Amino acid sequence: MLHFLYSLFFRLALPFVLLRLWWLGRRNPEAWKRWQERLGYVASSPEPVIWVHAVSVGETIAAAPLVKALLRRNPEAPILMTAMTPTGSARAKAMFGDRVRYAYSPYDTPGAVRRFAERVRPMALVIMETELWPNMIANTFRHDVPIFLINARLSERSARGYERVPSLVRPLLRSICWIAAQAEEDAGRFLRIGAKPESVSVTGSIKFDVDISAQLRTEASMLRKQLGELRPVWIAASTHDGEDRQIIEAHKTVLRTFPSALLVIVPRHPERFDNVAELTESMGLKLSRRSGAKGPVPDDVQVYLGDTMGELLMLYGASDIAFVGGSLIERGGHNPLEPAAWGMPVLSGPHIFNFETIYNRLDVGHGLYCTPSPDALADCVMALMADPDSAKRAGDNALAVVNANRGALEKVVDGIVERV
Repeated sequence: MLHFLYSLFFRLALPFVLLRLWWLGRRNPEAWKRWQERLGYVASSPEPVIWVHAVSVGETIAAAPLVKALLRRNPEAPILMTAMTPTGSARAKAMFGDRVRYAYSPYDTPGAVRRFAERVRPMALVIMETELWPNMIANTFRHDVPIFLINARLSERSARGYERVPSLVRPLLRSICWIAAQAEEDAGRFLRIGAKPESVSVTGSIKFDVDISAQLRTEASMLRKQLGELRPVWIAASTHDGEDRQIIEAHKTVLRTFPSALLVIVPRHPERFDNVAELTESMGLKLSRRSGAKGPVPDDVQVYLGDTMGELLMLYGASDIAFVGGSLIERGGHNPLEPAAWGMPVLSGPHIFNFETIYNRLDVGHGLYCTPSPDALADCVMALMADPDSAKRAGDNALAVVNANRGALEKVVDGIVERV
């Protein structure tokens, strides 16, 4: 009954969802492009595909090592990557070019999902993290297609929410062939809300298997020379509305003690690039944009805006200290393992429930600093700039945590290959 009501609600809401998408497309044309795909009208596939679904850019980045590993096993594997957001889709294309196919995920109405599946003919559905779309899962299961929930995580907050609708959630979880959980805590919560014990394994997080190539290291080194090798550089990455002002205020405090310091700020969503640029200049700081910068960045530039797609990992490598956004506000934080893999100190705000297991491991390993306010963030950045030895120890500790937890990727790939 709940599934029927869910589908009915989504059908009734669909015109308003499309209207909102069109409205967003006025400012961000990519949001409206290929809107028909969201209703299931995609190009037909000549052969069955491995469908890898990642809702947004964070999950797309997390899926990248998995897709690369599947292609290493079988370079001819027909893989379709889907995302709900333009940034997620653009990030996938930037990483894989024409090696895989791309589409927007269908909205979760029975008709859209059915049309989509009839055209792409999935031989397996790989869902990243916790994207439990009832009609997507139900339609796939009805056609005897194995469903995998990979890098699965479930916060206590989300688990309590799912517990309120057990008649909707339990059938979904029992339709999933394999849930590869990041940690014991995640596995326990999936079991608590209705997953079958035999379908749940703890593999660890494939995000620990982050790969920093020699080419990426070279690009980061070249950028650092442009930013200034002798000036202290810190990055605030994946920031959200409500955080940017706090971060820029913190940087103004840092500048009073370290006047040559440079803040690299990278908003999470590209439609906010111009807003953050305007905010920075309105707060009296001189700005340079990555998209327009050519050659060395002048010494009087105080903020460097990362307003390009697909370069965050490289921008981390050009910095000394990393603050991971989505955590000074109640967004739940973002992935801290990319800066940790560079061997740099990782800073965060207090709201980290989306990645609590990973943050806890960094904390236990002495590679994390929690900064609950802009003042605390500024104090922490200044302390690390003043004590390079402490900064290096924290960075080494963060890298050690990453290295100690590698290996989940091969377990996940083996598990998928065995079951397809």
